Amino acid sequence: MLYEGVLVKMQTELKSEVQYYLVFNQDFIHVNQLLDKKVQLTFLKYECLNCHQDKQIYRQGFCKQCFYEVPQAADWVMRPELSKAHLDEEDRDLAYEKKVQLQPHIVYLANSSNVKVGVTRKVQVPTRWIDQGAHEAIEMVEVPNRYLAGIAEVSLKEHISDKTNWRTMLKNEIIDADLKAEKEKLIAFLPDEVKPYVKTNIEELNIKFPVLEFPKKLKSLNLEKEKTYSGVLKGIKGQYLIFEDSTVFNIRGNEGLYVGIDILA
Repeated sequence: MLYEGVLVKMQTELKSEVQYYLVFNQDFIHVNQLLDKKVQLTFLKYECLNCHQDKQIYRQGFCKQCFYEVPQAADWVMRPELSKAHLDEEDRDLAYEKKVQLQPHIVYLANSSNVKVGVTRKVQVPTRWIDQGAHEAIEMVEVPNRYLAGIAEVSLKEHISDKTNWRTMLKNEIIDADLKAEKEKLIAFLPDEVKPYVKTNIEELNIKFPVLEFPKKLKSLNLEKEKTYSGVLKGIKGQYLIFEDSTVFNIRGNEGLYVGIDILA
């Protein structure tokens, strides 16, 4: 194997075109350099991102036991409105929850397959938008904790989607939207305690992804089942690798898989 290691979401760098890096313990791959090359992926074993044991991955890169124990996989991560650190109430690990929840959060609009609302920590801008494959995004609200961002998102979800259609995003069947106009329309639906935190005079950010060829039909690679796959890499968008035969592989969706990567040609 030329490279091997446990998959975690690709690190990214916002430039004129997004730069992607697969980072392993002993090495890293600048994935953009693999475009138009034949790449082979091989599933070798599992490695839970918490206990590091070779145990089948359950969700989010964790084995089943760790998924139900670690604070990184608690319900408030996916549902920010359940955050309680601002009340000094523990879910799984109060010190961790305070560290993550009690910091500035952004409520944003992003357009990856359609305009959607989302929440991220301020330090994750623009990484969060890149990971979603959004070609345009705008900050709407900046609040001091995760709970306030969560209740804002819940209110806005009644008027706009909070989901990305990953198939539409990868096929690039997208339309440009006027995010500033969308933001102005939605401000009225924010909870009163969040309205003072609306960000003004903010421009939308446009993001370009390194894709040579968008797929027409999609085949999602199940590397655990297939064990090995090879194909010519034609693009990277969101956290997906896009291959010439329309196979797509979600790096983030396969965190915790220990893989080998070879560049064949």
